Amino acid sequence: MTADRWTRMVRQQVGLGRLLPLGGPYDGAWIAERAAGGVLRDAAGREVPEARLDSVRIGLADPGTAAEPAVPAPPSALPPGPLRLTAEFAATAAWPLQETASRLRTSLAVAATERLGLDVTEVDLRVTELLDEEPSAAPSGAPETPGAAPTPRVAAGGSGCAEAPDAAQGVGGAAADAFPGVDAAGGDGSEAVRVAAAVSRVAGVARLTGAWGRPVRLTEQASGAGAALPRRHARVDLAVAAGFRPLEVARAARAAAAEALPDRPTVAVLVTDLD
Repeated sequence: MTADRWTRMVRQQVGLGRLLPLGGPYDGAWIAERAAGGVLRDAAGREVPEARLDSVRIGLADPGTAAEPAVPAPPSALPPGPLRLTAEFAATAAWPLQETASRLRTSLAVAATERLGLDVTEVDLRVTELLDEEPSAAPSGAPETPGAAPTPRVAAGGSGCAEAPDAAQGVGGAAADAFPGVDAAGGDGSEAVRVAAAVSRVAGVARLTGAWGRPVRLTEQASGAGAALPRRHARVDLAVAAGFRPLEVARAARAAAAEALPDRPTVAVLVTDLD
């Protein structure tokens, strides 16, 4: 790997923000903080228009109570556990600040838990500024990190959704061309294409992405005591289509990825974008 490519990958990972656990320890799913932040800002802008949501961070409410995930997590991902959302906001005097904060807290908590599937149990808010007039609406889905670009598209397709190759095409030729970000030449490439095709058929998967250069990675993890062979593990990076709940899509994508290969590897899903 060249130095330039490594630098681009590091910048892309930093742009995603923290990798937050979706659901519980057995769900094997994570979402980029940047993607979650876009949903939270949209919800706040719709339901509390007199407030302007500024910085938003999400982390573990109590690291000591975090659980061990059932599958290997993406690099630097937070372990499953209750989350604390902290945010700063500015607001007009149209409503008492205490009431505005209460409405904003409810809006953020509902969006995080019901819209995304995050286990947010605490929402801490801080007022930083009084506004003379209501803030103008921010662009929907704006990146959480200044200057961070959306994760590059990997799957082909005019609508932005992946065109899953028919099983009869096999895993070479047209199938590999449909997933240019998946290396089908040698090694586990053909199997990665098979996983990519299966995941792309899942309802709610808008496209495959690739936070670390490839949307599908197959590795081996150590087995438990007494096991003769290590078990394989797959990680899939994807974007979720509008109108779908990321946690449910991730669960379905995990099942599809595991069933795509005969040895049924463990699977982790990382949602990098919400389209």
